[in-house]
Amino acid sequence: MELFRDQLRSCEMSVTASRIAVLKAVSERPHSTADMILEAVKSDIGSVSKQAVYNVLSILTEHDLLRKIQPSGSPSLYENRVGDNHHHLICRGCGLTHDINCSVGHRPCLNAEKDHGFVIDEAEVIYWGMCPDCFTKKS
Repeated sequence: MELFRDQLRSCEMSVTASRIAVLKAVSERPHSTADMILEAVKSDIGSVSKQAVYNVLSILTEHDLLRKIQPSGSPSLYENRVGDNHHHLICRGCGLTHDINCSVGHRPCLNAEKDHGFVIDEAEVIYWGMCPDCFTKKS
């Protein structure tokens, strides 16, 4: 818990029970949806509104304590692995998500064929496929 308090203080944020509970929930369950985090927070601290958890997720993401990934056709997922430009592998069947380290080189990992004058600082890659369990069930 002290780690979460220190993280909040380092961003000059107030240390609150809901912020600590959200950080704890995401730490224990990376790649969780907001609703999954809400349930974990409720079981940890009791009554909390859905809006309160969404607000905390938003502010923690703004301060780079959490990362929000938005896979196409899926709800947003939250994780606490921040500060690197890693990618994700997601099962099309069950949604199981794994972190994948940067494929090649340094940030942004991929070089755009044409940058159109942009200063590129991040590349977002999602690998899609079937996990072994879903692949076996499908066969």
